[in-house]
Formats: sequence, C-alpha cells, structure tokens
Amino acid sequence: MSTFTIFLVLIMIVAFLLVVVIMVQNPKGGGLSSSFGGGGGAQIGGVQKTSDFLDKSTWTLATIMLALILFSNIFIMGGKSLESKTFDQNAIPAVPTTEAPAPTTTE
Repeated sequence: MSTFTIFLVLIMIVAFLLVVVIMVQNPKGGGLSSSFGGGGGAQIGGVQKTSDFLDKSTWTLATIMLALILFSNIFIMGGKSLESKTFDQNAIPAVPTTEAPAPTTTE
C-alpha cells in the first residue's frame, strides 16, 4: 500500500469523525449537551464540559484533516520540484514538425 493510500484512508476516517462530531452539536446550544438533563443547575459531568469537549474535538479534527491534506500533497508530488516550467524554455521539449504524406489516388 502506498503512502498516498494511507493518507487517503486517514483523511476519510477523520472526515467521517468530523461529520459525526458536527452532527452531534446543535447550533443553538442544544445537541448532545441538552439531552443530559434539562433544566440547568449543577449537573454531574456538566453540560458545559460536554460542549467544550465537542468544540475542542471539532477544532482538533479540522486541524488534523488540514495537516493530512497538506502532507498528502507532498506525496502526490513525489518530491518533484514545485518550480513552474512556464518561464523555463529549456524544460519544455520542442515539438518536432513532420510533414503529412502526400495523398495517394488510386483509380
């Protein structure tokens, strides 16, 4: 298995986990934290700690995904130079011109 394939599998796993963590959250402060107890006050485990964990895990997974994507780009290039060949005329091979053969007619 190539290193790019390993990075691709890791990116897919992190993407799945990121979707799961985001879907558990509720944009209005509900989500998983609201399902553990209702009315507020002091709770065992604490709702605030649950939403802090979800927030930190979202940022951590997003950072890991960004790093994996950037590192996989290095392996796609295979260590090739990132210089542009547009301005280097020696890097572009000349295209040989050949004349087309004359049409033959058979009667």
